[in-house]
Amino acid sequence: MPQTRLHQLADAGQSVWSDYLSRSFVKEGGLQDLVDKGVVGVTSNPTIFQGAIAEGDAYDDQIRELVGDGTTDAREIFWQLARDDIRDACDVLAPVFEATGHKDGWVSLEVDPDLANDAEQTGEQAQRLHALVERPNLFIKIPATLGGLEAIEETIARGIPVNVTLIFSLERHRQVADAYIRGLRRLADDGGDLSTVASVASFFVSRVDTEADKRLEKLGGHDELLGKLAIANAKLAYQAYKEAFTGPEWEQLAAKGATPQRCLWASTSTKNPAYRDVVYVEELVGPDTVNTMPRETIDATIDHAEIRPNALDEDLDGAKATLDAFAEAGIDYDDVVETLEREGVEKFSKSFADLVEGIERKRDSLVAA
Repeated sequence: MPQTRLHQLADAGQSVWSDYLSRSFVKEGGLQDLVDKGVVGVTSNPTIFQGAIAEGDAYDDQIRELVGDGTTDAREIFWQLARDDIRDACDVLAPVFEATGHKDGWVSLEVDPDLANDAEQTGEQAQRLHALVERPNLFIKIPATLGGLEAIEETIARGIPVNVTLIFSLERHRQVADAYIRGLRRLADDGGDLSTVASVASFFVSRVDTEADKRLEKLGGHDELLGKLAIANAKLAYQAYKEAFTGPEWEQLAAKGATPQRCLWASTSTKNPAYRDVVYVEELVGPDTVNTMPRETIDATIDHAEIRPNALDEDLDGAKATLDAFAEAGIDYDDVVETLEREGVEKFSKSFADLVEGIERKRDSLVAA
């Protein structure tokens, strides 16, 4: 397989993961094809599964079998369907997991978003899903809500790898890093093996520009700020990551096998057609980072992305000035990111509700047939 621009990103220290998963995609070789092109991980969420299960009949036989065995609750049917897809994806990526020393080759499965603000139930479900899938390269995805922070610490302390999702703000990103470090300390104090647990912090990108641009356009003027907040935000998050995982305290944990919680750039497809379709790839390249992309962004990256190693470290003063300029324009950064977090949880909850409803319809039609 010839080298692609995804391999160029790997040479620059960035891992590319696919933001898509379905049974046919895994079974028919679509995932392996992406791995051959340089993709080294997979993430999933309720929206992705909703589309996968609603399409065609790939899941019909298993749904019939589950119902025949007495599993009729739609949520429980979903977890059984997801378990098998996630396991298969983990198996495809197992060679990557081993070849990279467990840095890549991860597959993510998200907890029920309806539990986003319930730390105890989120933690309990994280344990259950970890045991259900039974693969060492499984990340449990937990949202970075206030309730999620406690669940993240607890899950890490139990030795379960975590993909922290729905991060929009610099302050919440720091809190997520602190929760990860606290969990590692507890795991170490309990005699756990820190080398078997890992985490990424999924920092959402394009949605920040979508919300900020909407507010700028409502104000009028300040056209020079359109499409600028998301990249500035991500660059400053990357600097905070480097600060969080350096120094004597971190070195003590690293000596016991701990690995830093890498920044993962999520929501990197371009929502505004006026912007370059790979802008959230080209501007966010840096060592020890992940960019999780939908298929169309992967294809565009392979086709025409211009890879600049260490782009994340360029013009940091400009990134800080951008945040200041938004404040001066009257855009409340804290309100932007709080709105995005709330809407992010709501969107995932709606997708999960639609998913459950779709499984109920499919279950009932299959039973009636």
